[in-house]
Parts: sequence; structure tokens; C-alpha cells
Amino acid sequence: MLYVAKGIYSSCKLPDRQTKVQPSPNSQPVISASPRERGIQRVSYVRYLHNFYLSVKEHHHLKILLIEDEAKVSALLKKGLEEQGHDVKVAFDGNSGLALYRQSECDLIIMDIVMPGISGLELCRKIRESGNDYTPILMLTALGTTEDIVEGLNTGADDYLTKPFRFKELLARINALGRMHKKVKAPEKILTAGDLELHTALKEVRRAGIPVDLTALEYRLLEYLMINKNRVVSRIDILENVWHDNVDVTSNIVEVYISYLRNKIDKNHTPKLIRTIIGMGYAIKDQG
Repeated sequence: MLYVAKGIYSSCKLPDRQTKVQPSPNSQPVISASPRERGIQRVSYVRYLHNFYLSVKEHHHLKILLIEDEAKVSALLKKGLEEQGHDVKVAFDGNSGLALYRQSECDLIIMDIVMPGISGLELCRKIRESGNDYTPILMLTALGTTEDIVEGLNTGADDYLTKPFRFKELLARINALGRMHKKVKAPEKILTAGDLELHTALKEVRRAGIPVDLTALEYRLLEYLMINKNRVVSRIDILENVWHDNVDVTSNIVEVYISYLRNKIDKNHTPKLIRTIIGMGYAIKDQG
């Protein structure tokens, strides 16, 4: 039976009804019962859980992108990883996982292989082909044959763990990948469209080599458009990804900020890069 003890998942049995669980002074899980009720093995296991919980607190805190289509599995993993101090973002299919990867920075990607939309293998391939060979990818899947593992690693994954798994082993692998990522400095990401450049690390924008001064919201809107360069994004897409639903969808705030960007990005420049696709949304293109 799978259960959680302060974010620690195990396949051992739950304590019996006579066993009383009491918090210790330092808030660590401790089971209080007589030796007859729990037995020597249970005493040893509880001590092991306690020591293990203390040890895993010492790992590096990471920004993790979790791509898993099974809601229960993703919820358990998110809860357990966040209890260890990690920042976890979740996507439930390959397409939304790719979009979330493009919109945010992460130190580690954990993905399933069999998912709606594009598969984990195809997603991993797209990430590596984009030039990102520095962010660790861990495949967490039920596909466990030697051929599956070889294919996953050859596609670009750094590690491969099959389901069912023990949470402590997943944590150990995450810690190892986190140490590897810490040693590799990610290059600065520069998004381009024509003569427009957006430097993601420096948060700087230049048009024809001339710095463009943007507010935080203007920058986020431009970054989202450039991440989706040559693709049409709707008002709803923009509201969800730039304002994160913290605005009335009936307002004209998107139109207002598109106008702000045009005044700063396209005014006095040719070609015009920001396009309105009537009835569909907006796009930024290499050629106006």
C-alpha cells in the first residue's frame, strides 16, 4: 500500500490501529507504541524514516517542470517534492508541457513517455534540438524494457526511472541531477524576430541595436509573443500566460498593451513586426 509520511512514499504497511502517532518536539514523524505492538522491524523502519527525512532536507532546491498525465500521480509527486522545498510546475500532456517549458525557466524536467499530444520521447527530442543540452531530463514511465530505456536515453534523457518506484530513489536521482545542473552554466537565451532581440537573462530588449525601455508587463507580453514567434496567439492565450487570469477577460487590457508595444517596438522602424490577425489574435513575425 502506498502512503505518505511527511512527503516520504513507501510500499510498507501502515501502522495498525493500536499504534498511536504523536508529533515529536522537532515536528518529525515518530510512532509511539510498545515493542509488542509494533515489533522490532517496525521500530527499525520508523527510525529509518525519521533519519531519511532529516537527510533529504539537505538537498538543493530546484525549479522542476513535471509533465505527467495521470492526475493522482502528478498530485502526489507535486506535494512530495514541494515538501522538500522544490518549486514544481505541472503539465498534463506533451503539448502543454512544451509550452510551459518555453515560457518558464527550470532546473530539471521530469516527464512521462506515454501522454496525450506529443509523446515524452518527441518532447525530449524537441527540447534537445532547440539547443538546450544543459537542463537535466528524467523520464518517469511504466515502459521498463531495456529497449525502452536505451531509446529514452538516446533521445536525450539524462536518467530513466520506471514505475512503480520508491519516492526515496526518485529524490536521490533528483539530487544527483541537480548537482549536475549546478555545475553546468546555462547559456543566456536570446529570442530574436528580425532585428528585434530579447535577452532573457538580462531582461533587455533591443531593436536594431537600440535599447527599448519596457515595463514588466510589456516585457512579459513581448516575451510570450517571441516565444511563439510566427504563430498566432489569441487574447485568451495571452491573458492566461501573461496575466495568469488575474484580470477581467472582458476588458481591453490586451489591446491596450499591444498598442504600448507597437509604440515602443514598431514605431519608427520597418518592417512592422507585431501583427493583428483579425478574429484570431496576434503574432510577431520575422518579416512584418
